[in-house]
Amino acid sequence: MTTDIRQAIDPRTARTFDTAQLRDAFLIETLFSPDAVNLTYTHLDRLVVGGVMPVAGSVELGQVKATGTDAFLDRRELTVVNVGGAGAVTAGGERFELGHRDMLYVGRGAKPLVFESADAGQPSKFYLLSAPAHHTYPSRLIRIADAKRLDLGAQVTSNERSIFQFVHPDVMESCQLVVGMTVLAPGSVWNTMPCHVHDRRSEAYLYFDLDPAQRVFHFMGEPSETRHMVVANEQAILSPGWSIHSGAGTSNYTFVWAMAGDNVDYRDVDAVDMGDLR
Repeated sequence: MTTDIRQAIDPRTARTFDTAQLRDAFLIETLFSPDAVNLTYTHLDRLVVGGVMPVAGSVELGQVKATGTDAFLDRRELTVVNVGGAGAVTAGGERFELGHRDMLYVGRGAKPLVFESADAGQPSKFYLLSAPAHHTYPSRLIRIADAKRLDLGAQVTSNERSIFQFVHPDVMESCQLVVGMTVLAPGSVWNTMPCHVHDRRSEAYLYFDLDPAQRVFHFMGEPSETRHMVVANEQAILSPGWSIHSGAGTSNYTFVWAMAGDNVDYRDVDAVDMGDLR
């Protein structure tokens, strides 16, 4: 298991970063490695972002030194998103089977955490999102077919998309995590534009189901000081509360968005007028 520690970056410092520094601070390039757990512990609302890809056998997520607890979920909650082949997660003695794009919420205190793939030839890719938790809510599997769906955008503005809300106040209770998925329709490439910021919580984006030859240009920074990073398939972005978070791809794609912080109200955002972007 590897754990990368990322410090919080203030907007004044971020303005001075070149491309390599931006990527080092905000881009997670490698999430999925065979039979390994790759974690990034960020001081942005103490989010942990990671990936597990079991191939030869099951993989257990044990103690993570950065959390300072005996077991990973002693004081945390977790959402697991399967972006690969079918597999299963065992949490607190319960076994949950996840298909492609299914999500599992795991409540505080569940242990052990064990991940396995149904077929080593098409391994599961479990995307992990965790935040500190003050209460224990029951673990719950939410399949893509059972998520709350919102169809937004239009082909004429290149942003026809479907939003699937999983760990969300309209669907279930959690402590901090709000997690969903956005699927871009063929021919559409823009996400979250017009953009916004929400200084009350941080966010992480995972881009996936993107052709390996294609890329997403992810835009971040203060509205008056925007920057971009070029993102490949199955790479993730850490987004501070002061930053916009928007992207355009060279083809359509899917992304998982996850937030943690003071407010779980999905609509609590500060919109940015297109004319104010620089």
